[in-house]
Amino acid sequence: MMLKSLVRVLPLVMFALCFESCKESKDDSAEAETFDPSKPVVVSDFTPKEGGTGQRLVIYGSNFGSDPDIIQVFIGGKEAKVIGVNGQAIYVLVPEKAYKGNIEVRIGDPGSQAVASADGLFDFKRKMTVSTVIGYKNDRGDEPWVDGKFKDDNQLNMASGFKESSWLRFDPVNPKHLWMVFDNVNGLYLINFEDSTVTKKRSDFARPRSIDFTLDGEYMIVAEDRGGENDRNTIRMSRASGFQNLEEITRYKQCNTATIHPINGELYFNSYSKGEFFRFDINKYFNDGGTVVGVTDNSRWPQYGKLLFTILDPSWEYRIIIHPTGSYAYIVVVNRHYILRTDYNWTTREFNPPYIFSGTTSSSGYLDGVGTSTKMDTPYQGVFVKNPDYVAEGKSDEYDFYFTDLYNHCIRKLTPEGLLSTYAGRGSSSLNSNPYGYVDGDLREEARFDRPSGIAYNEAEGAFYIGDRENHRIRKIALEEIEE
Repeated sequence: MMLKSLVRVLPLVMFALCFESCKESKDDSAEAETFDPSKPVVVSDFTPKEGGTGQRLVIYGSNFGSDPDIIQVFIGGKEAKVIGVNGQAIYVLVPEKAYKGNIEVRIGDPGSQAVASADGLFDFKRKMTVSTVIGYKNDRGDEPWVDGKFKDDNQLNMASGFKESSWLRFDPVNPKHLWMVFDNVNGLYLINFEDSTVTKKRSDFARPRSIDFTLDGEYMIVAEDRGGENDRNTIRMSRASGFQNLEEITRYKQCNTATIHPINGELYFNSYSKGEFFRFDINKYFNDGGTVVGVTDNSRWPQYGKLLFTILDPSWEYRIIIHPTGSYAYIVVVNRHYILRTDYNWTTREFNPPYIFSGTTSSSGYLDGVGTSTKMDTPYQGVFVKNPDYVAEGKSDEYDFYFTDLYNHCIRKLTPEGLLSTYAGRGSSSLNSNPYGYVDGDLREEARFDRPSGIAYNEAEGAFYIGDRENHRIRKIALEEIEE
């Protein structure tokens, strides 16, 4: 942490030293220049030519004077912070949303300022930031679970709730629809980006834990975490019914995840009480009539299902997220703070016994790094996201894995080689030592979450959506939005 803080501070120190050196050199050769209102202000150049919010920018020219208090600089119509001036150079920080890129310098008293503009535009680079999409939290934190709009002048019309650990999944047929379930909440929720509303679509679940879809997108698959030995634990609902019908697939106990193989279409689900990882031939099952099958049903279970393995930590909940190519899956062992990898056997069409890929077993903490030297604290949901750099380099695995690290209050990133880093959240330790909170803004310098759980990625817009549990909100990570 100390090293990271030093890395963040060094550019500021170097910039300040450079500025002071230039100023001392100038002061040694002549008295500090003063602005002369009878002469024109000239802007001759600026450097660098591109950058984003917070970029250090030097504007060159003449008749700038030496008093920063009488200088205003606008970049793309947004006022920049002036941090120094030295006769022929003004030092500023690029403001947020300076999209247009034109640079204007104003010097002197208000109403009689000399104005000069730079030739050429500063190429403003939008950066990824955290924002808030839906939800609010009142002073007591007891706002109700209600349907409603994303935003409204009347808070009573706004959707609220989002107080439990969530699981998010974009609809593969309609990417404007984001589906959500919440642990210990009986509903299925639709986040509709077509009309900016949240709607509870059904209210008859018992501890729903995950959502997925069949390969054709015509059925939604939901896992339920019921405690009985022969309880309903995986179900499907048809798109044709508006996801209002309900068909049981299997019965067993305490299922955290039910997910479909993205290539071959078989169903994989777990029972965390015994650490069991099951394969189920859902296509054959429904082709044969689809009468409910219990895992303990010796007469019919072997026809469709198979126990593949048990993980090394039974009785602890875990999540299954399959790679988009189907070649492997991550098993996120939530309360034991590590991630397993299980590779897919294309001949047998089954996943092999897993091995530890990231994190330290049974030891929570916060530490970036590689492999089992890293630490996490209650990892929850994850998504695979294609990395264009990997594609350009011709790598065999083109995806990074982003996941919520609940009690570290952040989003982590895991590369195919096992490098774990912090992608968003925790803010700047130099500003606040608490890693949690509710702050929008720069991914690492400002943004804070409070126990994020669910995560989904919309490839079309290049945006993450986060269920921010203790902040009772849905957050978004995306490029800065351009104001109209």
